[in-house]
Amino acid sequence: MTGFVNLMKLCVGADSVEDLADWQTQNAHRWPEGCAVHVTRMWPKREAEIVAGGSLYWVIKGAVLARQRIVALERVQGGDGIERCAIVLDREIIRTDGTPRRPFQGWRYLDPADSPRDLPKGRAREDALPPSLAQALAEIGLR
Repeated sequence: MTGFVNLMKLCVGADSVEDLADWQTQNAHRWPEGCAVHVTRMWPKREAEIVAGGSLYWVIKGAVLARQRIVALERVQGGDGIERCAIVLDREIIRTDGTPRRPFQGWRYLDPADSPRDLPKGRAREDALPPSLAQALAEIGLR
């Protein structure tokens, strides 16, 4: 048992990890220093496990390509009066091995054993394999 669990979320509107980083840079003035924030409607029931070391894994164009460490979960209220969950993230975006994922709504729990591995720092700028190629390699045990 690892003691923590990760979250996985679609990165809607981003075509690349660079798009995610650019968006976060443009909005950094809205968040606590050194952090990024993503607001979601549903509050995770496994909050303690998430903040005990979990990361948010970003699905971009059909593949998990990056993650950010989750710093905290905070309650925020939208303009409509509905309470939501603000996922407070470390600003560092860590590239991961491109792992294909089908679209889904909201977020999903992601067990650490099933999480894509981090790319070495020297490979962090490499483009991910196309999802179909990554899936084919995974099916024959080469990923």
